[in-house]
Amino acid sequence: MLRISKLTDYGTLIATHMAATPTQVVSTTELADALGLGLATVSKVLKALGRHGLVVSQRGTRGGYLLSRPPERISIADIVDALEEQPFGLTECSAGSGTCTLETGCRIRDGWLRINTVVREALQGVSIAEMTPPPRFADASSPAAQRMRGPSRLARHPG
Repeated sequence: MLRISKLTDYGTLIATHMAATPTQVVSTTELADALGLGLATVSKVLKALGRHGLVVSQRGTRGGYLLSRPPERISIADIVDALEEQPFGLTECSAGSGTCTLETGCRIRDGWLRINTVVREALQGVSIAEMTPPPRFADASSPAAQRMRGPSRLARHPG
């Protein structure tokens, strides 16, 4: 089955957490604590995201990491590219040519290339801002939670 790596999943989790407060500098320790991830894992992910220009680091006593651009401009494809070890591709030949000995006579390569393009475009079409969950409230009856839900008269009713 098609599946991203655990590290890429963690990268998406970290990036979407940062997207909730995109102008806030956050430390690796804060991210690890908030997300329940190991400090070494968070550090590894942030370094990879930094190498690909998705986060920037700030040194100092209040240092940490910050998204390099608005979350609406960072796609899931960007995260995948930063954290997967190989170029994106559902099959060897769709990641790059010359990697498969059967490539020249393959009758299904064009189909895989089309499928690969569709999946790639889907990943490019979703930003980390869209993946960011709305804030959770401890008390569903709190004024803040009610404002998030909005007036009940706006709820959809079948019919």
